[in-house]
Amino acid sequence: MTAQISIKKPEEIELMYQAGKLLAGVRDVLKKEIKAGITTGFLDKLAEELIRESQAEPAFKGYRGFPGSICASLNNQVVHAIPGSRKLVEGDILSVDIGIKYKGYFSDLAFTQGIGRITPEAKRLIASTQKALFKGIKKARDGGFLSDISYAIECFAKRDGFSVVREFVGHGIGKELHEEPPIPNFGPPGQGPRLKEGMVLAIEPMVNIGGSEVKIEKDNWTVVTRDGSLSAHFEHTVAITSRGPKILTR
Repeated sequence: MTAQISIKKPEEIELMYQAGKLLAGVRDVLKKEIKAGITTGFLDKLAEELIRESQAEPAFKGYRGFPGSICASLNNQVVHAIPGSRKLVEGDILSVDIGIKYKGYFSDLAFTQGIGRITPEAKRLIASTQKALFKGIKKARDGGFLSDISYAIECFAKRDGFSVVREFVGHGIGKELHEEPPIPNFGPPGQGPRLKEGMVLAIEPMVNIGGSEVKIEKDNWTVVTRDGSLSAHFEHTVAITSRGPKILTR
């Protein structure tokens, strides 16, 4: 039995757009604060303050017991790293994943940023992952197939010589943080459910310099690359409309 995919009404998408704008504002402030010497815990505290000042709630804090308002994943950490006392140093790359709940609806985004001078390969990884996200977003069209998004992302990452993480995927989003359908970042085109106007998707490629394999650390949250290679992560919340994909977290 196929799980039901929620179709949002225009007024719901408008609320999610408002949530997305608030979240994008939080992201923009954090990006300016990311520099050598600050801790991931500082970024977490700042994000929570900004979210609550916007009359919204941090989506991640307390979710299945997660202690932070953001995920702050460094270097070979792929996703779900708990923010804390680790100071950023020049050459690091940091992936920040943030979600909020606003007027009953969720919004979710992620970005990866280098600290100071980073290696050319790290720069290339970050640029490729962001471009892979937009390749996937272009395929989020009424009448298309869900796996068209997946295929576009994987093809672009592979073309650049990188691999996509398979164990963690994107998702539908709305009144719940994680809704149907799961959105893999790999696979052949023309498969899965048909995309329809009113669907809202959190599309989020996680791309590694090395192999695609990952493992979970002893804290039961932090996901790292199995071979220790760098990883990058980008995400937008996207609505499928009659005029094409609309990025709600831009």
